This record gives sequence, structure tokens and C-alpha cells, in this order.
Amino acid sequence: MQLNIDCVRDILLAVEAKDFGKIFTVDCLLEILPQYQEDEITYACLKLGEAGMLDISAAKYLGSEVPGIKSIRELTYSGHQFLENIKSDNNWSKTKEIAKSVGSSSIDTVKQIAVGVISSVIQSHLQI
Repeated sequence: MQLNIDCVRDILLAVEAKDFGKIFTVDCLLEILPQYQEDEITYACLKLGEAGMLDISAAKYLGSEVPGIKSIRELTYSGHQFLENIKSDNNWSKTKEIAKSVGSSSIDTVKQIAVGVISSVIQSHLQI
């Protein structure tokens, strides 16, 4: 399955916006993010968990080889750092544009690009 990087960002934004201590499920995210399919959200959450950006509880369900998500608790510190770099719509657009031009939209690549975009913005403000 292909990772939808817009879905990744939207999940991070949704989890950040929830009340502290509230636990999400994929069904909760489906209500908040109806533009995505259940498999897109589940897959993105699993990958965000593997990347250390989302604190999730995953499980294999009886009779299924495909892992599922039991709960989505919080963003990790790394998840917050990544989200801060892509939260601005302007920075996100630049990040996606660069990712498309280099031909990679893996979480690690997008993370590196976002850091570069933020660094460039900071540099432009320091050159006053």
C-alpha cells in the first residue's frame, strides 16, 4: 500500500488537537477525516507508530494477518517536532513540492525536507 503523506499530516494535526488523555481509535479519525479511507488511516497510523511519531497500540486480530490499531494515544516528542515543521500550510506546500520534485515522499524524506524548508525560512528572517 502507498503511504498518503497528506493523510499522515492530517492524522498528526487531529491527534494534536484532541484533549490530553483522550484516546482515539481509527473510527474516531474516520469521523474527523472523512476524506480518507479506513485502510489509508490505519496504514498511516501504523507507519507513524513505526517512525516513532505516534504512540499507538497495534494488534493482530484473530484470523487476520493484517495488523490493526487498538488505540491512538498521543504524539511523541518526535511527532510534535515533525508536525511543527509541516503545520504551516505554506511550509507544507513547499515541502510537498520539493518531495515531488525529488521523487520521494517517505516520512524520513519529508521530515528532512521540512527541516530544510524551516531552516530556509529562519535564514531569510535572520538576514534582516
